[in-house]
Amino acid sequence: MSRWQDTCGGPGGRNGEDYQRHFERLAATGKDTHGEARLCAELVAPGARVLDAGCGTGRVAIWLQEHGYHCVGVDLDESMLDVARRRAPELNWIHGDLADLDAASLGTFDLVVAAGNVIPLVASGTEQQVVECLASVLKHGGILVAGFGLDAAHLPLDDAPLTLDDYDGWCESSGLRLEHRFATWHRDPYVDGGYAVSVHRRFAT
Repeated sequence: MSRWQDTCGGPGGRNGEDYQRHFERLAATGKDTHGEARLCAELVAPGARVLDAGCGTGRVAIWLQEHGYHCVGVDLDESMLDVARRRAPELNWIHGDLADLDAASLGTFDLVVAAGNVIPLVASGTEQQVVECLASVLKHGGILVAGFGLDAAHLPLDDAPLTLDDYDGWCESSGLRLEHRFATWHRDPYVDGGYAVSVHRRFAT
């Protein structure tokens, strides 16, 4: 079971409808709920193929699709995908485990985005395998961008299950090199905070 299912989803947790309403309430207050998608759009041009890894209800993928990108969403939570499919039935929404992606069936992507604490909320012990799978579906020169919390204040967990050194090491061993690191999805510079957005690029091996 993923940490998301254990701590946030399932009976008594946040289902897809609740999750969607949360972001609708934020948007109604004027809060920018598309920072992740806008950063992706700054990194690759319209027409690029994008995988929204841990897509939830489709917030990132739908915005990108509306702005000229070709998107596929993958999530393990069926209640999230039910909402995503209702909101954008024309997109390809896949029920699947990020630790078991099939590059042969998915094809390759110009960019993979893992927003919303995806990496620390996968099943314990699968973090490196998830990074390897995400790297495997990137084209050479493709980009992996992931944002996640590094402490309990930025996670629905008592402790952070990984460090930036862990993550960078998994990326490096998967053929990815760090290009940028930000403190937010709006490109604020990262110094040493509890949340980081990392941009890695796949280099030729």
